[in-house]
Amino acid sequence: MPEVPPLTQAQDIRIPFASAQAQILLGQPGIQRRDPDFFALLLGDHILGGGGFTSRLMEAVREKRGLTYGISSDMAPGLHAGAFTIGLKTRPDQAEEALALTRQVLRDFVAQGPTEEELRAAKDNLIGGFALRLDSNQKLLGNVMNIAWNDLPLDYLEHWTHRLEAVTREQVHAALQRHWQPERLVTVVLGASSDPAMAPASASPTPIPPDLQKEAP
Repeated sequence: MPEVPPLTQAQDIRIPFASAQAQILLGQPGIQRRDPDFFALLLGDHILGGGGFTSRLMEAVREKRGLTYGISSDMAPGLHAGAFTIGLKTRPDQAEEALALTRQVLRDFVAQGPTEEELRAAKDNLIGGFALRLDSNQKLLGNVMNIAWNDLPLDYLEHWTHRLEAVTREQVHAALQRHWQPERLVTVVLGASSDPAMAPASASPTPIPPDLQKEAP
């Protein structure tokens, strides 16, 4: 399989759909699991949207603005570059506002990086929950498969917490700027308002691909 190429420009795809909620997904190619920036981006993703109610996205989009019940980010690195995504649901008439705020939070985070307090909290949460990654035979087998499939060191689990603890704020910030491109994301909005006045001035939606048109009711 060829490597996943980085995005060269943003794409904005809107799919009309009669629904009580609009579903929004933003994403881009991420990193390989063996990338040296894995632990820095793991912490960055946790702070941005992977850490539940303590994340920046939850605070900005749900807690402060009430635009969604839940919003999260996720990275899925593998043998090849896996996806980095942000997903949320909101009322159709709030979709553009929620999308604009989500993009702004991501841009600010990539530009400024995490605070020392955010980094410490993320490390404490991930390291404190490390045992839960190994608390069943299924999870143990999953970790063995991860090591084998991604050609990781055999002592990977033994040093996981130490490697995570050693990551600095500067390393997280540098990794975010190397790998996350807020201005080149693919954005898919399913079920947003069709009112042109609701569209952001900077948006340049691309036509809906034929295969997506066939599947949309």
